[in-house]
Amino acid sequence: MSERAKDLAERFTAFNNEVMEFVENCSDENWRKVCPGENWPIGVVARHIGAAHYRALGLAKMIAAGEKLPKLTDEAINGANAKHAQKHNDCGKEEVLGILRENGSAFTDFLAELTDENLDHTAVLEVVGGEISTRQFVESVILQSAGEHLANMQSATGA
Repeated sequence: MSERAKDLAERFTAFNNEVMEFVENCSDENWRKVCPGENWPIGVVARHIGAAHYRALGLAKMIAAGEKLPKLTDEAINGANAKHAQKHNDCGKEEVLGILRENGSAFTDFLAELTDENLDHTAVLEVVGGEISTRQFVESVILQSAGEHLANMQSATGA
């Protein structure tokens, strides 16, 4: 593992631990509060982080391998997110914690094996308007965007 990959893996692990701690400590009342920004209950937002953001692992693997990415549009992503939110509106904490653990572990394992070359590979991701490296993808889709979801969950509870 390169030092840069180690740093990224540590940052991701710390983030995932923070999300899991928030979920574990979230009261049943707060679990159902609606988050600003997403307009989804906290439970749905937490599940979205683990199921959607962490499942972007497939895209990260493609970038790291130097492969071409499928065409993704804002419309397609927003549609999938809306369906996910509707389908999982009544998700439970244990289910969400399991998803965060499983998908988080898979993401950490992936990051731990990256070389500097893998981190620097780029691919065109139309939804961001051009090329993005593996490192940039992880930082923007996982750490930044999922971090904004966590901040919205915290805001909904007044934390």
